[in-house]
Amino acid sequence: MPLAVFVLGLSIFAQGTSELMLAGLLPEVAADLGVSIPDAGLLISAFAMGMLVGAPVLAMVTLRWPRRTALLTFLAIFVATHVAGALTSNYATLFVTRVVGAFVYAGFWAVATVTAVGLVPPTARGRAMGIVAGGLTVATVIGLPAGTVIGQHLGWRAAFWTVAVMSALAMIGVLATIPGGRPEATTSLRAEVRTLANPRLWLAYGTTSLATSGLLVTFSYLAPFLTETTGLSSGWVPAVLVLYGVGAFTGISVGARNADARPHGTLAVGVVGLVVISVALALAAHQPVLTVVLVCLLGAFGFATNPVLNTRVFSLTSGANTLAASMNTSAFNVGITAGPWLGGLAIDADLGYPSVAWIGAALGMVSLVAVVIAARLDRRHSRARDTAVTAEAHEPAGAPA
Repeated sequence: MPLAVFVLGLSIFAQGTSELMLAGLLPEVAADLGVSIPDAGLLISAFAMGMLVGAPVLAMVTLRWPRRTALLTFLAIFVATHVAGALTSNYATLFVTRVVGAFVYAGFWAVATVTAVGLVPPTARGRAMGIVAGGLTVATVIGLPAGTVIGQHLGWRAAFWTVAVMSALAMIGVLATIPGGRPEATTSLRAEVRTLANPRLWLAYGTTSLATSGLLVTFSYLAPFLTETTGLSSGWVPAVLVLYGVGAFTGISVGARNADARPHGTLAVGVVGLVVISVALALAAHQPVLTVVLVCLLGAFGFATNPVLNTRVFSLTSGANTLAASMNTSAFNVGITAGPWLGGLAIDADLGYPSVAWIGAALGMVSLVAVVIAARLDRRHSRARDTAVTAEAHEPAGAPA
């Protein structure tokens, strides 16, 4: 595996820490800026909005740029937004920096995905994407609690400065390992857009959004789930989140090793596991030991699908895959946005925190249907292709085309 792939994963870790850490710093940010905690929470929504739009827009804007130039540009802007955010005392300015930072972070994701896949043979795409996406998993395990601790003891601005420094170091790594020059194969915007006409591609996007929302609807409310329903003290929450992160890291590692050889099987196992674990969480919500074990398994099965969800678009495209890959980044963020929103509706309706796990199971079931349909369509497409190849091979020499 090229060193550049690991550098891209570390870059995602640096930026992903910023994506996650604000959830643990809302009281500090709200108190310092003189706003309510719900207003401070909107900074998380601002990041989601930037991520949702940034990937396809920047993927197209930088389509003919050298990959290294695009990645360095995105990182430089990301660093600048965090320096500006750390220096400002104005809520509106911080809000804007979060949107802009997420915008270029999404662009980095899109270009990093194409770059990593282009650096390895087709048989290693799943492992490469497991490493790149694993950066966000490590951010969940290490970056989130570390950012929270730094912010609580040194101020939330110190957490922003830390992310800025890590991202600057990532720039050095990108400069040293990512090949310069233009991509070997460049495509036109028309060809990129034409690729999106493939219905199987949109089915893949739907699967990505559904599987992601099925996981995030439970994870987003895990802290109050554990304290108010399971009965754990708040001091146990960080430890349980670490176990969730360990499960996620294990799941994404196993999924990456199987993504290329058995994509549909890996997806099916991961989604079925997500459904079963979600149902078990809803039923065992008042049993602390079992709940903790199930949270770890939720991370494992939920993240096992990640490498396939990231690489599937490349098996459905031929050459013109930059826009397709960026749209998949947006699909992930649709799930990240929709899951917590649906969970919030259930909680506001006084259905209790176990209801979010039931919603996760339902979303997982719909995702499983999409996986089954995709597998059947792929088999049908493969048979049609084999038939066409056989017919061409048996066509008499000199026959009209």
